[in-house]
Amino acid sequence: MNNNNAQQKVIVVGGGIGGLAAAMSLTRQGIEVQLLEQADKIAEIGAGIQLGPNAYSALDALGVGEAARNRSVFTDHLVMMDAVDASEVGRIDVGESFRKRFGNPYGVIHRADIHLSILEAVQEHPLISFHTSTRIDNVEINDDGVVVTDTNGNQFKADALVGCDGVKSVVREQLVGDAPRVTGHVVYRAVVEAEEMPEDLRINSPVLWAGPRCHLVHYPLRGGEQYNLVVTFHSREEEEWGVREGSQEEVLSYFQGIDERPHRLLSLPKSWKRWATADREPVESWGEGRATILGDAAHPMTQYLAQGACMALEDAVTLGEAIRVCDNDLEKAFRLYEEIRIPRTARVVWSAREMGRLYHAKGVERQVRNALWAGRSQERFYDAIEWLYSWNVENCLKHPGEK
Repeated sequence: MNNNNAQQKVIVVGGGIGGLAAAMSLTRQGIEVQLLEQADKIAEIGAGIQLGPNAYSALDALGVGEAARNRSVFTDHLVMMDAVDASEVGRIDVGESFRKRFGNPYGVIHRADIHLSILEAVQEHPLISFHTSTRIDNVEINDDGVVVTDTNGNQFKADALVGCDGVKSVVREQLVGDAPRVTGHVVYRAVVEAEEMPEDLRINSPVLWAGPRCHLVHYPLRGGEQYNLVVTFHSREEEEWGVREGSQEEVLSYFQGIDERPHRLLSLPKSWKRWATADREPVESWGEGRATILGDAAHPMTQYLAQGACMALEDAVTLGEAIRVCDNDLEKAFRLYEEIRIPRTARVVWSAREMGRLYHAKGVERQVRNALWAGRSQERFYDAIEWLYSWNVENCLKHPGEK
């Protein structure tokens, strides 16, 4: 840790997983952080998320790995089922051999629990201060620092700015100014109590049921006391990017012609949250001068690789490492961070799109998909995901192929 530059101050916009992780990473380089959050309290919404070994590597580097592990459920397999005929398409063992290969487990966790695991450390850190109910309106980038103005006219000054303000980032709008790509795919998320789950589906694994233009996923949370349920479909409507309450009737209308086993799950939730999803086309630059972006602000992606939060955690650690090797030259470090992270996150954005296509295959494409993994060994599965899951703090600043 570099404690020789404690006079440096960075504004972090956004108190989600990415913003909190960025704050922790910056303080590990001796930097003071002002964290601005538009909500009236620092909290997280949503249901469960999946964490690959790359995420646990990042959490360890931030000093919160143990807290997150204590709130995680470690799974036995990753399973893909055909929702039409209930046949198994593929199964990846994420037990001992997986952990040995990638250095960390595969886990699932409630989004609020991983957020809390980082928040606890952030709240105790003397270099981090919070400003809630603070929605930013303008960013001014100067040669020697930044000035951020909120919607109430309050100004915040610092040496640099990191925008972690999510999929509808105000910081990105000023730095990049591009439009989102609305996918037309809708995601419903809910949590159900374990006793309500069919006994034969109380499986200690993320199980994905792939159907024509739709799929559903379930996995345990909070020690197996609850199950996360996520359903996705191609909407018939002209969608606008956003979140609202959903309805069981709409979900059922999209899941026709699928097997009875997964179909039973659709009637379990008492309430649903409905997300109309979007991502963005990767761009060559995330910032300028003493400003950059991180997490969903930088690379919003579809959920098909379960890597949104994982990439934000990687971003935060890589940003801190870039600052360290650049001897706290923030502008130089921000450009190094972007040089490293933009190609990797772009690959994840594009790979997630393709995985969504595979999940939702129908007709001949479904037959080809089901044949892709037939008879594949675990080592071949591991080789295919090496590029994604082998990330850690020791290699985070290396270019692909660099030893």
